[in-house]
Amino acid sequence: MGDWRVRYSRTWVAPSGAAMNTQRTRLVVMVSGNGSNLQAILDACEYGWLVADVVGVVCNKAGVPAIARAERSAVPVVILEPLLDEVRHDYDMRLRAVVQGFDPDIVVLAGFMRILSNAFLQQFPARVVNLHPALPGELPGTHAIERAFTESRDNWRTHSGITVHFVPDEGVDTGPVLASEVVPIHVDDTLESFTERMHEREHVLLVQTLSDLCQKVSSLQDSELAL
Repeated sequence: MGDWRVRYSRTWVAPSGAAMNTQRTRLVVMVSGNGSNLQAILDACEYGWLVADVVGVVCNKAGVPAIARAERSAVPVVILEPLLDEVRHDYDMRLRAVVQGFDPDIVVLAGFMRILSNAFLQQFPARVVNLHPALPGELPGTHAIERAFTESRDNWRTHSGITVHFVPDEGVDTGPVLASEVVPIHVDDTLESFTERMHEREHVLLVQTLSDLCQKVSSLQDSELAL
């Protein structure tokens, strides 16, 4: 196990009532690059920290490491790159059809580097979750970790953080906050050491937040089955 998994395994406590829930939450994870947060989710499912299954991975770039991570776990992968001159709405409609085909309970944006349009999001109300490597309302957009570190070298930023939030609309890294955590920037940090600390905390916070969401989804499913 990597360091974050060792520490998480020592502190993890099963959600209250988890033993009574029989339904596993269906997750679709959308990625664009390395996929370390995807790996954290796959590991959490394997070790029982998430009562869930990753039923599909959707990637908008061919050849990225996230694809191999999914394939090693025998998770179906769909690579959906934009077509030449394809407009955003048309691409998002194709993307929506692919994701919908997996019948997800929760859609996780784990480093998916596109802004989803309402044409996509309206199909999955209160089901799309994003991880943003900054605190709520801070550093929206790309390269948030690098930007935070640069600001720290300018002697005014002492910390950044992580936010997990719902994605209700086309706002960039906005939406109802599910969880957040402050991550300090140390005086002797390098960009590499700060990035490593951020990623480790991302993995833990994302898994913890998804665990809570999966518990809620499972409780609703069990209630419906009892009717």
